[in-house]
Order: sequence, then C-alpha cells, then structure tokens
Amino acid sequence: MPAQPPEIYTAPQGATLLQKLGPGGLITYLLAFSSSVMLVGTPVFWRLRQVLMASARVSPSPADAILVLGRKLEKDELTPVFKARLDHALNLWREGHSPHILITGGITGRSSLSEAEAGRRWLMDRGLPSKATFTEDRSQHTLENLFWVREHMRTQGWKTLILVSDPLHLARVQAMAQGLGLVTSAAPALQAPPARHSFTWWCRALSESFLLHWYHTGVAYSRLIGSRKQLARVT
Repeated sequence: MPAQPPEIYTAPQGATLLQKLGPGGLITYLLAFSSSVMLVGTPVFWRLRQVLMASARVSPSPADAILVLGRKLEKDELTPVFKARLDHALNLWREGHSPHILITGGITGRSSLSEAEAGRRWLMDRGLPSKATFTEDRSQHTLENLFWVREHMRTQGWKTLILVSDPLHLARVQAMAQGLGLVTSAAPALQAPPARHSFTWWCRALSESFLLHWYHTGVAYSRLIGSRKQLARVT
C-alpha cells in the first residue's frame, strides 16, 4: 500500500507561542540560536543581505492574485503596518496588476476578529468590490499563511501571486513561498513603519534575519532527520 501523507500540524486560533512553534519548532529555534552564537552572528549577518535586498522597491509581475500577509490586530483594530500593506495592495489592484486580493490571518492574540476579516472590511470600505476580495482566516503565523494560501490557490486554479508585506518581512515570506513551491513576485509596502534606516528599522532587520536563518535551519534539520511530518509544513 502507498504511504499515507502525514497529518499537517496547524496551530489553533489564538495559539500560544509554544503552540505556534509546532513539531520541531523549539529544537530548530535552539539550533538556530546556538549556531548564531557559536559563529559570532555570521549566519544572521549572511541573511541580513537577503533581507535588505528584498526590501528594495520593485515592479511586480502581473499575477492571478495579490496576497496581503496578515498582521496581529490591536483590540480588533488594524495596526499602521497592516494598513500600509493593505493600502499598497489596493493601489496595485487599481493599477491593474491583478483582479483579486487575498488577505490572510486568523484570530490571533486576544482579538475577536480575524486578521483577514479586518483587512477585508478595510479594503471594502475603500471601494474594493466584494467579488475581488478573498480571505484565508485559519493561519496563526507567516508559514501557515502561505500553507493555507497554497490550498486556496489550488481551489481557485490560481498559479501566480504578488506578495505584499512590509519591506523587512518579505525576504522570509519569499523563502517560505519558494519552499512551498509557489510562483511569486514581491511588492514591498514602502510606507510601512518603522522609518527606513531608523534604529527600530535596523533592529527589525536583524530580527528578520535571525527568523530567516531559523527557517532555513528548520528545513535543513527536518531533511536531515527525515521527518515527513515537519517537512510537510514547509514543502
């Protein structure tokens, strides 16, 4: 008999940090952290170059849909970062880059509203037709955003995406999308805070560089130990 596909772990709504980590998450985090310390930050600074390159202005290719990555709400209200992502996606839609906008994000933290639904309402209040709007409201973090988006694309028959997020987030999003076999181009929301090259911006850049290193560490570790369950989440 053919081997059954492994059950895919997904975090529950309002998941705790440990629940979001999922199978292998904690050990790969510790491996990424330990390697960064032992190699005096070299892996993080290596990934920093990728983070900075992905943050630059680009002109995305036309696609089946524009994907807006969700962002944790504050008392069911959109943060300035999330608004900047949505505003940029709306501009791309108005310019004709794609006929559809897909917003991701489930109920996170203490919110009663999903990130995707909050984003959908914001866009429709600004004139986006309901027929052009799609949501994915199960995911708890970036990797799950993309995993469930892949399932949505298969249902809709979509082949290509424009990824929209704040500039420093995009390198990690692109790496995860590539790992899942998605065909994408990127469009950074350049107006999203923090201000470019500010102290907070550089702190965020280094944080994203470590998270990108962690992602690649997790993929490598899962392949090394041959864990079908862990690889099923990222490939």
